[in-house]
Amino acid sequence: MDIQIRRAKPTEYTALGDITAQAYLQDGLLDFGESDEYLDELKDVAKRAAAAEVLVAVADGRLLGGVTFVPSGGPMADIAAPGEAEIRMLAVDHAARGRGAGEALVRACIDRARATEACVRIVLSTQRTMHSAHRIYERLDFVRTPERDWNPIPHLDDITLLTYQLTL
Repeated sequence: MDIQIRRAKPTEYTALGDITAQAYLQDGLLDFGESDEYLDELKDVAKRAAAAEVLVAVADGRLLGGVTFVPSGGPMADIAAPGEAEIRMLAVDHAARGRGAGEALVRACIDRARATEACVRIVLSTQRTMHSAHRIYERLDFVRTPERDWNPIPHLDDITLLTYQLTL
């Protein structure tokens, strides 16, 4: 499958929002109390695209998935410090999984981070159950950074996000 990675077009925002939301819902990743608010954030690709770079994976004219690349200091950053870029909201349509789209999206983010002036590292957060994503990150030489693990909803103890980084 010939996968192309490029910036998302405004005409694709709704479809990518649906793919992202469905990926998180079908994987059981929105089981916490404030999931409706985060679900809205996952669907709002236009908001992300206004504050960061939203990339899509496309093959044979079909949208396979997407990711949000946050350059150093971007407003969409959750954990990035100065000199770091961040990967957020990586999602691949269930029907397209296992074909390399997720890895291609992560590689595109790495390339963008390397091209970002003064960027020395790329970071990301992931849920414990995102095992396929963990395998991609580890295959691409990301390392776990448990000292940076964090909880986006402090009053719920079981939502600690794992963190990874890749030094460029």
